[in-house]
Amino acid sequence: MSGRTEGGILPEGGILAKTLLLASLILGLSQPAHAQSRPQVEQQFQSWLQTSLWPEAQKSGITRGSFDSAVAGVKLNWELPDLVPPGSAPPKDQKQSQAEFSSPGAYFSEKRLQGLAATGRTLTAKHAATLRRIETTYGVPGEIIVAIWGRESGFGSAKLPYSAIEVLATKAFMSTRKDMFRRELISALHMVDGGELSAAAMRGSWAGALGQPQFMPTSFLKYAVDFDGDGKRDIWQSVPDSLASIANYLVKSGWQKGRDWGFEVRIPAGVSCAQEGPDRAQPISQWSTTGIARVSGKPFPAADLKAQGMMLVPAGTHGPEFIVTPNFYVLKEYNNSDLYALFIGNLADRIAHGGGAFSAPWGDVGKMLRSDVLAMQKALVAKGYDVGNVDGLPGFKTRRSLGDWQAKSGLPVTCYPDASLKAKLK
Repeated sequence: MSGRTEGGILPEGGILAKTLLLASLILGLSQPAHAQSRPQVEQQFQSWLQTSLWPEAQKSGITRGSFDSAVAGVKLNWELPDLVPPGSAPPKDQKQSQAEFSSPGAYFSEKRLQGLAATGRTLTAKHAATLRRIETTYGVPGEIIVAIWGRESGFGSAKLPYSAIEVLATKAFMSTRKDMFRRELISALHMVDGGELSAAAMRGSWAGALGQPQFMPTSFLKYAVDFDGDGKRDIWQSVPDSLASIANYLVKSGWQKGRDWGFEVRIPAGVSCAQEGPDRAQPISQWSTTGIARVSGKPFPAADLKAQGMMLVPAGTHGPEFIVTPNFYVLKEYNNSDLYALFIGNLADRIAHGGGAFSAPWGDVGKMLRSDVLAMQKALVAKGYDVGNVDGLPGFKTRRSLGDWQAKSGLPVTCYPDASLKAKLK
């Protein structure tokens, strides 16, 4: 789902969504006694639509008629995950329930990747002419576009079971990220008001992501294009529009033509894993002088040696290691997750070159409670470290700060949070 950290459709049948829905229902059953009843909350929601949302929509230029048609009959969807109804509080302990931030081994299912790659190669051949025209126009390789298409919506085959207006309105009213979903809801209303499509036709995922590219409404308004020339930006039914919109998103996010996404490497002993991140980029030739080399045994491409590269160790020393290019971080603009961007890069390599799994295995990591990682982040901040967002997600700043602290504490440097470090970090 472009421009988000929240997951969208899962082409293999929505396992993550079902898990989150169950967790949400359990949360709903455990609300404190003073929480309002559902009829009371529904009544409050209808009032909120008119007294809070409508004035903002009107101020942004949406007409009354478009607003009324869009919200007519809209009710709260109580089965969505991450809801915080009025009178209740979010849970204190949260599992890393989003796939992009959970166990990497499960995320990189070899069976799934092989299946997506096989379908991706077939569809790349089928749409070869369209992909060539897109690459000429935008400079983004076809295999990258097809890989995103496959990951986001199963190449357009995934069902879109939800009314996007209903999802966005529910989450804007009572979720853990109300402000973000309110902005997306206003953008969705602009889509209706601008004649892009009707509210009824705006189908999406449980997080409000739209169509085959799984664009949030703000991304649709910025990046969706009409590539088949029929006068509509149709990311639901048109493959050319969907693929070109993905390319447009990437190029406007900074995609560098002619560069790969990155390379799996081996980092030798004695070279610290606490050097990763886009803010610590240096020429790939400089990384090479430290003994870092590609696992394939091939040299780094000559054109890349003088260009900037960044160390990436998404599982610390417990998994594959990489030198990535700025294009890797463009992929993260589509979904702010290292694992997501690596999945896209690996899948694209399989589609274009018949590549396989990463050489190094993924260790048994990513199973800590999000709240426990959050506590570790707060402890590191208290010691003067910059961990980035203090959100319970082990991003690169958290990983490298942890590695620096481990080195200074005389501990083995792993650059990844684990349960054995909880007590030591207090």
